[in-house]
Amino acid sequence: MPGNELIGKEEESQVADVMKRGVLFRYGFEKRRENIFKVAEFEEKFARYIGAKYALAVSSGTAALRVALAALNIEKGDEVITSAFTFIATIEAIAEAGAVPVLAEADSSFNLDPEDLEKKITERTKAVIPVHMFGVSAEMDEIMEIAKKHNLKVIEDNAEACGGSYKGKKLGTLGDIGCFSFDYVKMITTGEGGMVVTDNENLYKEAIYYHDHGHSHKPNTPRGEEGRVHAGFNYRMGELQGAIGIAQLAKLDDMIREQRKHKTHLKERISLIKGMNFRKIPDPNGDIGAFLFIYLPDKEKRERFEKVLTEEGVETGVFAYWHYFSNVDPSAYMGKEVRI
Repeated sequence: MPGNELIGKEEESQVADVMKRGVLFRYGFEKRRENIFKVAEFEEKFARYIGAKYALAVSSGTAALRVALAALNIEKGDEVITSAFTFIATIEAIAEAGAVPVLAEADSSFNLDPEDLEKKITERTKAVIPVHMFGVSAEMDEIMEIAKKHNLKVIEDNAEACGGSYKGKKLGTLGDIGCFSFDYVKMITTGEGGMVVTDNENLYKEAIYYHDHGHSHKPNTPRGEEGRVHAGFNYRMGELQGAIGIAQLAKLDDMIREQRKHKTHLKERISLIKGMNFRKIPDPNGDIGAFLFIYLPDKEKRERFEKVLTEEGVETGVFAYWHYFSNVDPSAYMGKEVRI
């Protein structure tokens, strides 16, 4: 994903604004910072871009998931269903909340299979986390219908499809809460960083409290005198990251246009080869064009095909190993419950 490839004078200018005043912390120091609040500005612009009422910047995509779970009051013993084909952070965040990760299978879009999702629901299930893998949405109509039927909360893990959409609506805004990642290899990057978005004011407030040690954020009250609403943690984003995020966000639509153009060209050419099978895409108009996936029948053919593409300057990767079950070290969840 190209965010890290396009760091330039715009990011330098935004960072210089912060360095000129020397306030790297997102809260307080109003006089010294001369009303420059980069994280708050990034949140405002991101919420507007995504089409959400509220956005909260945090320290990572993993932090975004953890904050979302806390805002929804997911507790010890609750079950949260997600796809077994995802980056490990999705499962780690559930386990860190004290809940039970329940792993459902992926369909041919590499996203959560709605049919298997419904099979995994029990009386302990409280939420579902569909992951929009590799730039493409999950089958959100079916997932939302199942969630509504069983009274489940929906957290969208949109770490890998920032700027993508599903039937005209931006990914991250279809469920109760959406989570984004801005690490170095994501669509837009702040080095490390993440965002939580929602239309629910109460969830937004709970997210703010939890991400900042429970600070109440009372208006016109010195930070040291605010008091705490409840326990929380430190998942704050810093001003340097917020500054970079502002510059990167302004480039996002151009990045997506370029990616889609290149992906379309590659797919058209590769489609001329007999026997090419491509990934299912639930909404082609919402695909950000970050990846082109091809199914090949065996390892030998895959390696030959990969070699030819590499020789032609096309970057390739093998993602079969990303499935959770191919990677888990059983000792990592010793003493914890993981239901499959």
